[in-house]
Amino acid sequence: MTDVLVRFRAVSKSYDGRAKVVEELNLDVHRGEFLTLLGPSGSGKTTTLMMLAGFEDPTSGRIELEGTRIDTVPPHRRGIGVVFQNYALFPHMTVAENLAFPLSIRRMKREEIATRTQRALEMVRLPGFGDRRPQQLSGGQQQRVALARALIFEPKLVLLDEPLGALDKQLREELQAEIRRIHAQLGVTMVYVTHDQAEALTLSDRIAVFNSGRIQQLGTAEAVYEHPANPFVAGFIGENNRLSARVLDATRLRLEDGSTLEAAPHGLPPGMAVLLSIRPERVMLGPAAQGLANAARARVEEVVYLGDHSRLRLMHAGRTDFVVKLPRQEAVPQPGSVIDLAIPIASVMVFPA
Repeated sequence: MTDVLVRFRAVSKSYDGRAKVVEELNLDVHRGEFLTLLGPSGSGKTTTLMMLAGFEDPTSGRIELEGTRIDTVPPHRRGIGVVFQNYALFPHMTVAENLAFPLSIRRMKREEIATRTQRALEMVRLPGFGDRRPQQLSGGQQQRVALARALIFEPKLVLLDEPLGALDKQLREELQAEIRRIHAQLGVTMVYVTHDQAEALTLSDRIAVFNSGRIQQLGTAEAVYEHPANPFVAGFIGENNRLSARVLDATRLRLEDGSTLEAAPHGLPPGMAVLLSIRPERVMLGPAAQGLANAARARVEEVVYLGDHSRLRLMHAGRTDFVVKLPRQEAVPQPGSVIDLAIPIASVMVFPA
């Protein structure tokens, strides 16, 4: 049995015949994985999901499920579970009736429907809620029911379109943990759309970062964060300081303020304009920075306390918006003070400008 469950082959989508919302998409979704499609609004991620669900038709290319072409098959015959941001529960039905609906249209026996409904409620930790109506539930409870309904007929594939976008931060994090638990428990393949980078990093086996209708990078959460393929991915996944520079030689760069920085420009020729990305949490401050590579002095412009860490805005390299994150246990300097700073060579990501 092949490891690939879904294949996109040269799939494009255009609404006006000119601009392509999705362009020449080639993507394999592995059986049992949690794949997140991540990107800003208009990047093509939701259109990709809707084409897989059958709610949008590709302009060109083909989509396969288990080796069978499905882009010409209507949505209700694809056997795919779908969870939307707005829950899409039937308000005139009870929770149990909502869960039973996809089973009844598949003509399952009443006893099997009752058994599966009870099992689904227990899976999403809502036993005893079967007689309630959706309007009697909180947003988080409604989304649990929507997830249970997508899973109850045991599909091979479940699609989730920003399902937690309407929830507050604490509830969103609780449901992220629930989705992770259910995915691990069932082993079902999930394709998840979000614009929330933290959510993608938390949930995913792999992340496909979209921009302008194309995948910019596809890899594990660690890979796209630690080794971004280009400046867009570096800027979209996590916070970073972006500096312009020119390559001096194989180990040094010259910044806009005339200072030099040790780095590894990976064979880029001297004189080339480059863009640097430096993660705020990788910068060393205070005594720990003394004697290290790329040591310098910086002035603290602003300190913001954020609970588990403090966010410092510094005057460094001719800029006043250089950001550093300090863990809570470290001493926090005061605004106006001048401190030691060092940027590890391995933490300087270099891209052609």
